[in-house]
Amino acid sequence: MFVRKFSLRDFRSWDAVTVDLAPGCTVFVGRNGHGKTNLLEALGYLSTLSSHRVSSDAPLIRVGAAQAYVGALVVNQGRELGVDIEINDGRANRARVNQSPTGRPREIVGILQTVLFAPEDLSLVRGDPGDRRRFLDELLITRIPRMAAVRADYDKVLRQRSALLKTASGALRRGSRSSEGASVLATLDVWDGHLAAHGAQLLEARLRLVHDLAPHLETSYRSLAPESRPASARYRSSLGTSLPPELLDPARKPQRDDAALLEASFLHELSVMRSREIERGVCLVGPHRDDLELHLGDQPAKGFASHGESWSFTLSMRLGAFFLLRADGGDPVLMLDDVFAELDGKRRTALAEVAAGAEQVLITAAVPEDVPDELSATRFGVAAHDTERGRISLITGMEGPITVGGDR
Repeated sequence: MFVRKFSLRDFRSWDAVTVDLAPGCTVFVGRNGHGKTNLLEALGYLSTLSSHRVSSDAPLIRVGAAQAYVGALVVNQGRELGVDIEINDGRANRARVNQSPTGRPREIVGILQTVLFAPEDLSLVRGDPGDRRRFLDELLITRIPRMAAVRADYDKVLRQRSALLKTASGALRRGSRSSEGASVLATLDVWDGHLAAHGAQLLEARLRLVHDLAPHLETSYRSLAPESRPASARYRSSLGTSLPPELLDPARKPQRDDAALLEASFLHELSVMRSREIERGVCLVGPHRDDLELHLGDQPAKGFASHGESWSFTLSMRLGAFFLLRADGGDPVLMLDDVFAELDGKRRTALAEVAAGAEQVLITAAVPEDVPDELSATRFGVAAHDTERGRISLITGMEGPITVGGDR
């Protein structure tokens, strides 16, 4: 898979640009803050419908613009597809495939597969569980696009049930009549069933993903840090003792009836936790409370890994994702955002070896010297200047084809 051409309009610091690409390695070189990362962010958004830098869409739209646009021509096994999305602030985004509107933006997920490694990824080891859940879900949806609908359905039910728990909590504090409490509890029973059904699907898919990802992560870490303790990952579920512990073993092969077992465990844990959930007014059970535990030897990586070990673990997670998608039969676009300067010589060489074997690699760097010599690449210069409309990024020079000022 590779991107043959991509276009941006009013995305972050980019007014309008169209870039022609080819398989192999392409490097965007420019000073920090001049817009080179925005190019990879835009393609990452087109791939996953999310940014690796912010949680909302509003910052992606250039100041003063009503909307942003990202489009690409993607070649996969000889077949070319055009995919684009219009990002709106305050109203629904709109996506198209080959100029034809889709019913929902998430229908474009999977057309472009990317794996992005960026300095922000250190949060996968050092950050909160939400960062690791997001890593799992983005990889899961990239691998199985229909899981986007499952995740959306779970999130919708979670919001409804959380609102009901707040109502029940308020009624409890007010000492409301028993008839009102009975009505709330009956409604809560219905939402418990919905949450368990959707949550079990998401949990089963995550467990299967961890099972498939774990050996790639462990092998990648061993190649990056052979002298270090072995790396491993294990899923931690909020279902607690209601869940048979063997289901969480990443070495266990997933079974056909796992979803049914998970749903039954989910419903049991909800019943156990109901009084505590009503008292606190929040949903304490479900995939939104889970974590991916990362270990080096017998110790958790968070809090115990050195700076170098943390970088190696982070890189191993992204390389593991890359090799997993490749094992599935694809060859995702590998995007490396300003990371070579952060790595020592050994890790730079290991990453360069993977990059050299990928069908297409897009790299950003502050200076050309940050890119290892063994990577033969087409280079584009990126710079920015300040105007009355804010900072505008431009392509300043290139060793390859480029068109500035895409179709408006």
